[in-house]
Amino acid sequence: MDFETIKQRLDKLLDSDRMGELRGALMMLNVVDIAEYMDSLEKDKMLKTYRILPKDISAEVFTYLSDEQKQYLMELIGDSETAELISNMFVDDAVDFLEELPANLVTRLLKNVNEEQRRTINRFLSYPENSAGSIMTIEFCSLKEGLTVAEAMKYLKQNSLDKETIYTLYVLGPSHQLRGTLPLRRLILADENAVVDSIMSTNYIYANTLDDQEQVAELVRRYDLMSVPIVDKEGRMVGIVTADDIMDVIEEEATEDIEKMNALLPSEDEYLKTKPVKLAGNRLPWLMFMMISSIFTELIISHFSGSLAGAFTACIPMLMGTGGNSGSQSSTLVIRGLALGEISPGDALKVLWKEFRVSLIVSALLAVVTFLIQYFIFDAGMDALAISLAMIGTVTLAKCIGCTLPLLAKKLKLDPALMAAPLITTIVDVCSLLILVLCAHLAF
Repeated sequence: MDFETIKQRLDKLLDSDRMGELRGALMMLNVVDIAEYMDSLEKDKMLKTYRILPKDISAEVFTYLSDEQKQYLMELIGDSETAELISNMFVDDAVDFLEELPANLVTRLLKNVNEEQRRTINRFLSYPENSAGSIMTIEFCSLKEGLTVAEAMKYLKQNSLDKETIYTLYVLGPSHQLRGTLPLRRLILADENAVVDSIMSTNYIYANTLDDQEQVAELVRRYDLMSVPIVDKEGRMVGIVTADDIMDVIEEEATEDIEKMNALLPSEDEYLKTKPVKLAGNRLPWLMFMMISSIFTELIISHFSGSLAGAFTACIPMLMGTGGNSGSQSSTLVIRGLALGEISPGDALKVLWKEFRVSLIVSALLAVVTFLIQYFIFDAGMDALAISLAMIGTVTLAKCIGCTLPLLAKKLKLDPALMAAPLITTIVDVCSLLILVLCAHLAF
């Protein structure tokens, strides 16, 4: 049954005030689908629906609501009920929610939360934004050293109900130092009398609380992990980052890179819910920078207008466009390589040499086609040769610039995505004109 049909049936139950049946119907859905349904409701109906959900389900549904609906719900239920809702959430979900709220409101809400959870949440909020500590959860399954398999299984049955995941278990020392990891499957299949220390893996992958979230995402991708243990500077295990958290990180980082690569300031807001003024503000700075940068192009054309006559003037758009596209191709591949860890700034010479050889092949073929077009279609005479040489120089230089700028940005601890198509195109435009002027002088 498609979701639209389900939604219509739920609407009928809600409109006829058959709340018991509505509750039963909602309990048959996934929490994500419940949240999607609640997102479609008006304020009063959303509150009505929210109040019939069990507390544990309502807390999970809340984490999947849109930011707008969360805000509405907070206004309707008040601080004390919101604080109770936070108490029923996994800590990482509660922290994600609180990070979006004004500081004074967070303080007000935390007053209604028990002291232990308040300390935990405040500790999470103190971690730097986008760090491993800020996205981890403390609801993980740990075992003490020295337990037998039978004792470990009994402990799990009694204590793992409220944990976010139990697929990987973590064996801890007396001071919470991480000693090893133990897949649940290995524990289940092991002899009951075996000690967990003898079957755990001591060659484990972990991250530090202050590591960037992108580094943690890379660990998950590289080693195919379901979760990554997070330790503090003393080596004590304080949480885990799960694969679902990493999916959010990947989406967030990919969106940010795409925005930067297209000359936009990063924004976490949904497009249709963002005001035009804010959208304009995100776009204007880079547009202004590139427009001012293009003045150099205008100055070159004005200064060398005598040299750039006839066929040379007509070929400027073609030359600049091809140069910009060539640089963008190289920068895209290098930025991708840097993101996946396939390339590092130390590989700059190797990358430059490879792109130089590629540029010679590409530019030579483009130059031949350019010569034929200019000579036979535009009747440019021997100027066609100079334009073809300019094409070779432009494409070669563009590809070299396109591959080196992202590597330079990485070396300077900047985001390589900043050195993407718009910026490279602006630089290449100026360079292509200078090359064309030089070739025009040689032709004369």
